[in-house]
Amino acid sequence: MFTTDKECALALDAADPLRKIREHFLIPPRYADVRTSKVGAYLGGTNPEDDEKQVYFLGNSLGLQPKVTRGHIDRVLEQWAHYGVEGFFHGRDPWMNYHDQLIQPLSKIVGALPHEVSVMNQLTVNLHLMLASFYQPSGKKRKILCEQKAFPSDQYTLETYVKHLGMEPEDVILEVAPRAGEVTIRLEDIIDTIEQHRDEIALVFWGGINYYTGQLFDMASITAAAHTHGIKVGFDLAHAAGNVELELHEWDVDFACWCSYKYLNSGPGAVGGVYIHERFHQDQTLYRLAGWWGYDKSTRFQMKKGFKPIPSAEGWQLSTPSMILYACHAAALEVFEEAGWQNILEKQKKLNAYLWYLLNELNNAQPEQVIQVLTPAQERGSQVSLFMLKDGKKIFDSLMEQGIIVDWREPNVIRLAPVPLYNTFADVWKFYEAIKKML
Repeated sequence: MFTTDKECALALDAADPLRKIREHFLIPPRYADVRTSKVGAYLGGTNPEDDEKQVYFLGNSLGLQPKVTRGHIDRVLEQWAHYGVEGFFHGRDPWMNYHDQLIQPLSKIVGALPHEVSVMNQLTVNLHLMLASFYQPSGKKRKILCEQKAFPSDQYTLETYVKHLGMEPEDVILEVAPRAGEVTIRLEDIIDTIEQHRDEIALVFWGGINYYTGQLFDMASITAAAHTHGIKVGFDLAHAAGNVELELHEWDVDFACWCSYKYLNSGPGAVGGVYIHERFHQDQTLYRLAGWWGYDKSTRFQMKKGFKPIPSAEGWQLSTPSMILYACHAAALEVFEEAGWQNILEKQKKLNAYLWYLLNELNNAQPEQVIQVLTPAQERGSQVSLFMLKDGKKIFDSLMEQGIIVDWREPNVIRLAPVPLYNTFADVWKFYEAIKKML
């Protein structure tokens, strides 16, 4: 199916049904000096020529800007200028209804019912809010099960939330680590730990994809194992939402949180999202930290005493949202809708398979292995993490100088994520060819 020559990459791109979607994004230029006139023209909304564009593989860190984003923001600004506060109720897109435009396309991406999704706050704020509702220690059941070396958002949230309750993290947080000599965590070890500590665990909180290794976890199996013992389950989907297929409702997941600035392309500091299974929407036994924007819509402006939540995931909202952040998110989701989520997933798998084929060819062509792929072959999304066994930092620096934008993590790890919306098979081939020349 694949070969190592450039013609193969070009043929794959020519046959790609999503090849035109790339044109919806602003691909950063290779120029180092942002003051040049060419970059100025680019920032005005025009793309550089193909040979002047970066090969941008950092959608796992910050997704690229859709060209329509500026227009969506401008419409919010125009409405603000024309109506002032009445923009919430009047104009082409009354702000009171803006949230409804977001949850329909977003629910497809995360595999939820629309009323199980809320767009609000940022990731870590939402994590704290979910802990307030879903971590309810009682008696012996006080432990939180999580992965070792989870992303700092998760580590710091759990540590400080537990301290806030007057408990010590080392007494509460139970971590599952890779086995000796391994870099990823086996599913059977997660399930075994749940079984061994089933009478002590109050919550399983896990990352859908590990940020360092790129390992995709079997969320359905983890959820089923925990629910067998009445344990609630939540996931951090920062590296999974917009990247891999999710079926949160079907998997019976209790809650999940994600950010929207990575694979969802909604801009730096973008508004976050939460999923809360519908069975909890009217559960009066759950604690929650409430705010006025989560109050019942029909009587919100009566300003009555006593919190009455919206009977959906929106009931966990706190404050009046930023319509500018909503606009950025709406612009990105518009591109997802045009491309089609299933089409995106199909290209993601093919693009990733092509990258893995070329990586294997690189290793096979050397007298000894030069790259150890940390990401599991069968448990992965777009991201691939490469442990460089030879000249890692030198190779990374050279790639960056050539405009091939990847990520460096100590020790000796290069991370890259070919994103199906704007990366091409030719991009992947350029990465392969650059490393081959250096080796």
